[in-house]
Amino acid sequence: MAETVVSFVSDHLATLLREEGSLLGGLRQEVQLIKDELGHMKAFLKVAEAKEEDDPRLQEWIKQVREAAYDIEDVLDEFVLRFAGYRHHGFCGSLQRILKAIKSLRARHQVVSEIQSIKSRIKNISEGRQRYQVEFGINDSVTGSSTMNDSWRYSRDDALLVEEAKLVGIDQPKQHLISKLLEGDDHQLKAISVVGMAGLGKTTLVKKVHDDPEVRKNFPVRAWVTVSQTCDFPKLLRDLIRQLHKDLDKSVPQSIESMTTAELKEFVKDFLRRAGRYAIVFDDVWHVEFWNAIKFALPEGNYGNCVMQTTRKADVASASCTESQDYVYKMEPLSIEDSWTLFCNKIFKGNRCPAHLMDVAKAVLDKCDGLPLAIVAIGGLLASKDASRIDEWDKIQHSLGGELEGAGKLERVKRILSLSYNDLPSHLKPCLLYLSIYPEDDLIACQTLILLWIAERFVEWREGMSIEDVAWGYLSELISRSLIQVTDVFYEGLPYDCRIHDLMREVILIKSREQNMMTVTTGQPMTWPSEKVRRLAIHSSSNSSNIQYHQQRQFYCFEHLRSFITVRSTNPLLSKTFLSEVLRSSKLLMVLELGGEEIEETPNEIFNLLHLTYLNLYGTKVAKVPRAIGKLQILEYLNLGDTGVRELPVEILKLLKLRYLIVFQRVDPSGSDYGYHGFKGPSKLGRLQALQRLGTIDVSSGSVIVKELGKLTQLRELFITQLRREDGKELCSSLVNLTGLRQLSVDSVGKGDDYVDLNHHQHSLSSYSSCSFLQSLRVLIMRGRLEKMPIWITHLQNLVRLDLIWSGLRAEEDPLESLQHLPNLGEISFCGSYQGERLCFKAGGFLKLKQLWLRRMEGLRRMTMEEGACPHLQRLILKQLPLLEDLPSGIQNLSHLQELGLYEMSSRMMEKVENQEEESEDYRRMTHIPEIVIGFYTDDGRRRIRRLWGKKKKKTILA
Repeated sequence: MAETVVSFVSDHLATLLREEGSLLGGLRQEVQLIKDELGHMKAFLKVAEAKEEDDPRLQEWIKQVREAAYDIEDVLDEFVLRFAGYRHHGFCGSLQRILKAIKSLRARHQVVSEIQSIKSRIKNISEGRQRYQVEFGINDSVTGSSTMNDSWRYSRDDALLVEEAKLVGIDQPKQHLISKLLEGDDHQLKAISVVGMAGLGKTTLVKKVHDDPEVRKNFPVRAWVTVSQTCDFPKLLRDLIRQLHKDLDKSVPQSIESMTTAELKEFVKDFLRRAGRYAIVFDDVWHVEFWNAIKFALPEGNYGNCVMQTTRKADVASASCTESQDYVYKMEPLSIEDSWTLFCNKIFKGNRCPAHLMDVAKAVLDKCDGLPLAIVAIGGLLASKDASRIDEWDKIQHSLGGELEGAGKLERVKRILSLSYNDLPSHLKPCLLYLSIYPEDDLIACQTLILLWIAERFVEWREGMSIEDVAWGYLSELISRSLIQVTDVFYEGLPYDCRIHDLMREVILIKSREQNMMTVTTGQPMTWPSEKVRRLAIHSSSNSSNIQYHQQRQFYCFEHLRSFITVRSTNPLLSKTFLSEVLRSSKLLMVLELGGEEIEETPNEIFNLLHLTYLNLYGTKVAKVPRAIGKLQILEYLNLGDTGVRELPVEILKLLKLRYLIVFQRVDPSGSDYGYHGFKGPSKLGRLQALQRLGTIDVSSGSVIVKELGKLTQLRELFITQLRREDGKELCSSLVNLTGLRQLSVDSVGKGDDYVDLNHHQHSLSSYSSCSFLQSLRVLIMRGRLEKMPIWITHLQNLVRLDLIWSGLRAEEDPLESLQHLPNLGEISFCGSYQGERLCFKAGGFLKLKQLWLRRMEGLRRMTMEEGACPHLQRLILKQLPLLEDLPSGIQNLSHLQELGLYEMSSRMMEKVENQEEESEDYRRMTHIPEIVIGFYTDDGRRRIRRLWGKKKKKTILA
């Protein structure tokens, strides 16, 4: 983490020297010296941070470096705020500069003094670096530690000694892996990878597979090698050679001690080629490079040899599994039932949990979230407590974070989980620690998370890539490393929501506090940290009356604040006094997240935050944006979604760095079927050239604003409301210029019988094959009446999602005709889109469709799914189709269908689905569907959901 801060500050210094050198004057040499020293420290930090947990002196030195880097960042931003921000032009501007310089002599003297002080600190810290380099024998070219922590070695050995009788939930995955091991071609080397987060029991599972009698019989030559993070490859090969000789009762040649790596590989390969059928396990593999190195020592032969590996990282798992027989097994957490069994086995020796402990036991088990390592460790801790005293169990439940810290009883769990953090490259460490802003069990919106990373300056620009795409890459890597769990995806498979395991979150909180990354409070009385608070997150249980701070220390706490974040607040009103004080004293604030707070007007103090890049007021009661918004000239993200704002002042055009502008309110608060109220913007909106997302813009004022949209050539997402029919031609002309547009939403709801006409485009979209707009579009949402389907829709070769809402297409304008051959279309949602009586999905159509929603089409009587249509459909939702009385004809052809949802359908349809006899034809048409969900309203107006599970499974009714 310190390496990341130093790297960022070093880059910041380079930019300042390059672009603001004239303002530095005599300070230029001082700043250059600081930059050079930080460069030397950065190289040393990469190694020092890997060793800091085992040496308190290194910890203290790294802390000094980090705090010095933070202070340099503050001084630099203060400098820019005081001087670089004051630029004027012309004669009047010259007079202002002179006056400003006179007034700023004191400020300039203060900056000089601060930089001199920092230079002195850096010099002392640098002397410490040189001393530690000699003491630890580390030079700047070393990239990693060469020794492995003994406790980690012991923890892996422990997993190999677990008795099978004590294991829970292992039988099914064990048999599954054995079958994979024994099946298939006997003339090909088979690779099987088991992947999952730390503590899931990967090593234990693979050990039981490896030792199974059936496996031993089929693979007489066997070996187990622990790889781990700090792999000494020649040593590993020698260990493998010793195991193989011991397994075959042969003496180990002394010559292996002097062999080179290449000779050792050749020795292993020759030995295995002659030995017979082998199965080798490589446990705890961390790097793709390991497989690329070891595979040359493994002969394929003619015996069906097998290699298994365990890893926390998806890319490592897939790197070794490239052939048709290879297999990646994703390790899942224990089920609730198996978790409870393991928990009781550990604490009560297989007996029942006492009734008075049930509630606290379940709360503790929820924290473990199916992680066997945690269940066993926490179970062992609770087993030492008096079972008659519920207060002792309560104490453990509420202090798990403390038990993970330092030399707590769960320190081993922390150490194992921390290895994944320690293995991260420097640019990903702050991204992971940033997750500490989210409360326990919170679903994390991935889009919001990556935008916050960008605003915090964690994401590095890369040539040829947008900053958002780089950030998505960061998120993908954290997911691949099993540190973040995806809970939902949206179009193109991108993660929509994610979460972190509760105990991993505790480790992140510990690391975050150690690094002074984030201060998290629920508003309860607390003592602010002795270190400077740089990021403050207030969680949902905050109460304005409980947000307490010592008045005299307020300036000390918040003058260094860079981010102020409230998360899902249920607080009636964040204390105005507290918020005003924070904003007034935090002049370096970059991120302000107030989404959901009951703020009725934008605090005036915000407009003095000239470093602000991210401002979120989503879901507040703000109804007006003051003209002072123009002062926030480096603002990149402004979210006024679900507020009362309907118009933006002309001063918004001063925000030339603005990339995200989001202003809307739902017409119907319960959903989005009826569209959104947008905002009316200034007529010269095209000046905001950096915009990448614009929504929702009200274009009812006419063609002038529609034409301006064509100037926003960086747009990726565009949401339009109140489009007039006569402006359709102008919109098409503007869209041609938006060559990178990925998502388009066009809304005309509220115009009575008027139509959206997007077919006046022959002159502008005449060459479909070369039109960049048509090639880039991924998501299209059209809300409002269509006279006919736009001709160009058939050319959207990369479209993955289409929503047609209230289109009201006549029977002769069957929308399926235009859409069925779109090669990448994966999701369709029709709502009031079609007036015909029949929809027929024809054979060979919709080859990639996975999800289909049909709603509120009151004339629809029949649906047909021809054989070969929608071959990959997984989810079919039918809602409020009153005349549709039968299931779609041919539904039995949808072999991949996982869920059929029927909501507020006709009583005849409901009766047919719920009361089928197992011998009936209709029942047989449904038996392949794993889940059927029925939604309806009772006579008293309450909504009910009934889930019908597949054949031979019981029905369950849920409220």
